[in-house]
Amino acid sequence: MALIVQKFGGTSMGSIERIRQVAKRVIKEKLAGNDVAVVVSAMSGETNRLLDLAVKMGGRQDDMETDLIISSGEQISSGLLSLALKNEGFDAVPLLGHQVRIATDESYGKARISSIDSDNIYKILKTGNIAVIAGFQGIDSNGFITTLGRGGSDTTAVAVAAAVKADRCDIYTDVDGVYTADPNIVPDARRLDVVYFDEMIEMSSLGAKVLQIRSVEFAMKYGVNLFVKSTFTEGKGTQIKFLGDDKDMEELQVSSVACDKDEAKISIRGIPDKPGIAAKIFSRISDANIVVDMIIQNISVEGHTDLTFTVSKKDLKKALEITDGLAEELEAKEVISDDKIAKISVIGVGMRNHYGTASTMFDVLAKENINIMMISTSEIKISCVIDAKYAELAARILHDAFNLGK
Repeated sequence: MALIVQKFGGTSMGSIERIRQVAKRVIKEKLAGNDVAVVVSAMSGETNRLLDLAVKMGGRQDDMETDLIISSGEQISSGLLSLALKNEGFDAVPLLGHQVRIATDESYGKARISSIDSDNIYKILKTGNIAVIAGFQGIDSNGFITTLGRGGSDTTAVAVAAAVKADRCDIYTDVDGVYTADPNIVPDARRLDVVYFDEMIEMSSLGAKVLQIRSVEFAMKYGVNLFVKSTFTEGKGTQIKFLGDDKDMEELQVSSVACDKDEAKISIRGIPDKPGIAAKIFSRISDANIVVDMIIQNISVEGHTDLTFTVSKKDLKKALEITDGLAEELEAKEVISDDKIAKISVIGVGMRNHYGTASTMFDVLAKENINIMMISTSEIKISCVIDAKYAELAARILHDAFNLGK
């Protein structure tokens, strides 16, 4: 007997009929003789609807009240799936974050898990019940509900799998695995049987929507056996695993292309080029729980320089409030922003052992007259900020250039 954690996303839980299909997936695993804990997201579109209500009432994404409101979507999903399972003759117990005791910090809207008490889950499983856990939510030290940020149910599932030492964690979504590119953008994108943790972390951070990056980091840290599968079709999906002794791992220079349109660029022009200025700027931004991605600083001219960085579009307004104040404080020339940009990236562990990846990427973009505004690299990825209108074209031509459709 194995212990399996299954997670079903918003599309999988999108209607009563789909929830009944999910119940059949869960029952199949149970009939195979396994203990099953299920983590569910809110029904498709429900979190946006609830967030819109909160915003109309004057709430923000980092408000305690907003977390209370938007966490109710997962509560409904947990109850509905439990009912569907009971209607099929299987005992199920719905659990909210505080009932599992998923402890988090107090960063409302993007809380981080500090611990999970697995005792309640074990008790339910030992009695033959299926645990149906509301994803995306936890509880802080004061007893208030917190949420884990968009895609947080993935993190809940992986964290639960780590806490109960599950044999496997299956993330069910509307695609049958991880692809070489977004199939909606690149028609000949193909499914990958295996993706390495290093690659998946880069892909998740660079716009791939299959897995939330924190869930991948959690799985990597605690050695969770992780799979991405489709709710609607049969298949083995994609396994996310550690880099091992695979004989062909050096043969593939690039394994995927990622396109992120959720980027915005901020430039602070004419700031004093002195030690500590950058630290001051990014400390203020960090204190506001804003994640900065790419950073470029120009060469100093007459004691002044320009500093450009990117943030998520949802954080642009808050970041501009901070940088506008800093610009005045530092006597900078001006602050300008641009939310019509995109980040295009190529990823692959094989890049560690191949040369020419960057030159190929830059040459392909240049041939289509696509200007590169910013560049960022790591051992296994190269990212370029470009004009948003060229994002999908760039994804297709880079996918072809690295023969990923074959």
